[in-house]
Amino acid sequence: MKHTPTTAVTTLDAQGIRGAARVHYNFTEPALVEAAVARGEGRLGRGGAFLCATGQFTGRSPKDKFVVRTPATENTIWWENNAAMSPEHFARLKADMLAHVQGREVFVQDLYAGADPVHRLDVRVVTELAWHGLFIRHLLRRPSREELAGFVPEWTVINCPSFKADPARHGSRTETVIALNFDEKCVLIANTAYAGENKKAVFTVLNYLLPEEGVMPMHCSANHAVGNPVDAAVFFGLSGTGKTTLSASPDRTLIGDDEHGWSDRGIFNFEGGCYAKTIDLSPEAEPEIYATTHRFGTVVENMVYHPETLVLDFSNRSLTENTRCAYPLEAISNASVTGLGGHPRHVVMLTCDAFGVMPPIARLTPAQAMYHFLSGFTSKAAGTERGITEPQPTFSTCFGAPFMPRRPEVYGKLLQAKIAKHGASCWLVNTGWTGGAYGTGKRMPIKATRALLAAALDGSLNGVQFRRDPVFGFEVPVAVPGVDTTLLTPRDTWADPAAYDAQAKKLVGMFADNFGQYVPFIDADVKAAAIR
Repeated sequence: MKHTPTTAVTTLDAQGIRGAARVHYNFTEPALVEAAVARGEGRLGRGGAFLCATGQFTGRSPKDKFVVRTPATENTIWWENNAAMSPEHFARLKADMLAHVQGREVFVQDLYAGADPVHRLDVRVVTELAWHGLFIRHLLRRPSREELAGFVPEWTVINCPSFKADPARHGSRTETVIALNFDEKCVLIANTAYAGENKKAVFTVLNYLLPEEGVMPMHCSANHAVGNPVDAAVFFGLSGTGKTTLSASPDRTLIGDDEHGWSDRGIFNFEGGCYAKTIDLSPEAEPEIYATTHRFGTVVENMVYHPETLVLDFSNRSLTENTRCAYPLEAISNASVTGLGGHPRHVVMLTCDAFGVMPPIARLTPAQAMYHFLSGFTSKAAGTERGITEPQPTFSTCFGAPFMPRRPEVYGKLLQAKIAKHGASCWLVNTGWTGGAYGTGKRMPIKATRALLAAALDGSLNGVQFRRDPVFGFEVPVAVPGVDTTLLTPRDTWADPAAYDAQAKKLVGMFADNFGQYVPFIDADVKAAAIR
């Protein structure tokens, strides 16, 4: 529904922002694009997309993320994974940021996270950049006019890319900081224009709050069978593993591409849009995502384009590998209107194996699923974090460690209980390398991945023969119609089988070393499923 933008010179009372020259409340997309272009924040591209660059920071800065340590959070935050900030440092940071906005324009979006009204979070996002307002308006969910009239924010995010933190004064690591205060219900973001920090800060908040409501927050995409929301599936994975691509299947309805909750009522999208990688995007492989890059209001981030024709160069990596576009869900023709689905019948864990030793698909027992969920083995995609220039093997617990404020076992036990209660089938899908490691092998063919996933989701994989993998212990199909059988036995794809054996042994050792940290906290069946 159309919202009438409001410009005010009053205060923004929720977090004490005072003295801003102008406060622009709830501008709609045309007004935000107009303001962003007028302010020189970017250019209007072909079809009306907004073309912008984020400067020094073209990915997230996870080492600069802090949680304020208070009596309320002392025993609930996973401090080994979350850097602590004192309340005093946060207070100085907040006061200095609020002073910084004096005499400046700010853009305010009142939005909510969560398609399920029972569990949604009302969030006010205050941005220094108009295009950040456009971005977060796409990525969170937009209230109706009636909802907006009575909107009372529970949380506030304040983002000032031009403000530089002082480590000595503010307790930060560098001049860049993302600070979450669960007592004050406030997030402060400074000295980074990378828009993804806005959405991931809200995701981190939800990852802390929702488990107390019995809701499993998930770093996953989700879809359901056309016309049947009960037949739902979720796809866990880090950025670059294929969540967006594989969930946006033309023969299923897309619920969302990145963040969801699983409640007693089913699954629900946290977001109202998608943030898709565009590097090497093609109209043949991803026609609908490609089309969004020429759609009015889409934010096209860090892509190189011709200075006169504004034609986008989808293969150009000179700014970053992490080129992206942000657009509302309604830009995808088969997207769910409600953002809701039933209890997942299938739980898929996506790994991008840069070692090239895992099969393209494997069937997991519930205990094996918990093992792989807690392990979170994958590869960080180039560009998604500062300093990552090529695929880097990593163990990111729950397939989203940077966004997990609580200990992994909290999420693992929630997921384990929901899988057991609703009888979901569990799969591990490798979208990484085959025929050798990164640099020698090649990426798993997307056509094969799609065919295997389709067979898993429609039940036809249940009718094929499986073998027990001698290295990892899970079950792998022996042959699947339409898929090169050699792919299903990774050792056969290597020119040197002995080199495969050595690489597999190395990976098994990494699994074992990593999993030792969880052994004191898990049940016997999950311990028994551990790779040795």
